[in-house]
Amino acid sequence: MATRLFEEKDHIALYQQFRFSPQQNLLGVIFSYLERKKTNSFQLAVDVGCGSGQSTLVLAKRFEKVVGTDISAAQIKEAKRASHPPNVDYFLCPAEALPFKDSSVDLITAFNAAHWFDAPRFLREVDRVLTPAGCVAVSSYNLEAEVHYKDCSEKLTEIFMELREQFFAYADEKIQRVMNGYKEIFDSLLYQDKKRFIDIVDKVPFSIAGLMGYVESLAMYQTFLKAQPEVAKALLQNTEKRFLEAMGVSSRDTTVELWMKHICILGCKNP
Repeated sequence: MATRLFEEKDHIALYQQFRFSPQQNLLGVIFSYLERKKTNSFQLAVDVGCGSGQSTLVLAKRFEKVVGTDISAAQIKEAKRASHPPNVDYFLCPAEALPFKDSSVDLITAFNAAHWFDAPRFLREVDRVLTPAGCVAVSSYNLEAEVHYKDCSEKLTEIFMELREQFFAYADEKIQRVMNGYKEIFDSLLYQDKKRFIDIVDKVPFSIAGLMGYVESLAMYQTFLKAQPEVAKALLQNTEKRFLEAMGVSSRDTTVELWMKHICILGCKNP
């Protein structure tokens, strides 16, 4: 069964505020693959592990119907509460037991979520619900990001990676799937037509305050925070101070770019 995380009220608020939707370069790879593989109209897409819905919404303009699913009732409640177009809906269910008929779904996506699933059971469900020639796209950003601002990008990236190392010891063991580039999931996907990308880069703008909020939203930081609350809070405060000093600015609203490298697995069901 999928791991249950991101369910506490404060964590959900951070997730909704600071997590970002799938970005342009990643979506370009996914949609280009989809355009090459699909011969039917795009009718139903299902976004599994949708959280509070940021990833689900990017599918709405390309499909007649889009459904986001998640194991967390609190996340689904937040997704339903947020603004969304009429062709988007949200269901509460585990990734390994999707409430869709056999051969009824044109696209399955899982953004930054599949490492939490029971991968073999999830992939069996993918195969069951996909239409002939239906597609699956599973992606995650990896944990090695760069922070860019003027001529101090190298220093900012060094500070950011030092921050990550401080709480990486609190990462769930399933994060190793991300560190391994989702190779386990790729190998378990039995379709002949499949591809794995490990170097898609998107540049995400963040204020310094927003970047600290993004870090707070990470599951491993939340585990660190519960274990050592004062140490965890002081670490973020000190990191923010180091960023501002390195940049030579005083405002935490100053914008930097976070260069995120994505892993992406694409597959097409054998027709």
